[in-house]
Amino acid sequence: MLFPTGFITAQTGIEKKIRERLVEQKMLRGVVSMPSNIFATTGTNVSILFLDKANTKGDIVLMDASKLGTTVKDGKNQKRCFQEAEEQLIIETFNKHEAKEDFTVVVSYEQIKEKYSFSAGQYFEVKIEYTDITPKEFEIQLKGFKTNLESLFAESKTLEKEIQKQLNRLKYE
Repeated sequence: MLFPTGFITAQTGIEKKIRERLVEQKMLRGVVSMPSNIFATTGTNVSILFLDKANTKGDIVLMDASKLGTTVKDGKNQKRCFQEAEEQLIIETFNKHEAKEDFTVVVSYEQIKEKYSFSAGQYFEVKIEYTDITPKEFEIQLKGFKTNLESLFAESKTLEKEIQKQLNRLKYE
């Protein structure tokens, strides 16, 4: 089934009730979020929901394919097209129920019940890299950030004055 991508994350309304029902009935096999402009006539992002009444074990594949594809011109419109290798990646990863970093996640019905979101990105592991630095290194970095911020503020003031100057020069004729 093809849905606008907003359907897979809406927190209220009929969309959420439908998702809750699919989870309660254990009918969800997987979701693939597609890139925008996958159809030349609309820029709406869409997601494909795969339903399977026999998927009672709860092995659900959520895939974010939104970054795949290349933009091509189709008449007056532009659309995204997958390369053959990208299509194979989607099909094989989905069928193997593979979790791939920042691409797919395999979740259970219990995990989905926590959020009732079918968006893969909601389940990706957030990675934060920490680097130990000395107090001296911290002070040096902080000073650099402050200097950079002061420079940006100064540039902002200059641009603001230039915009005001240009606006004052405008006349209706």
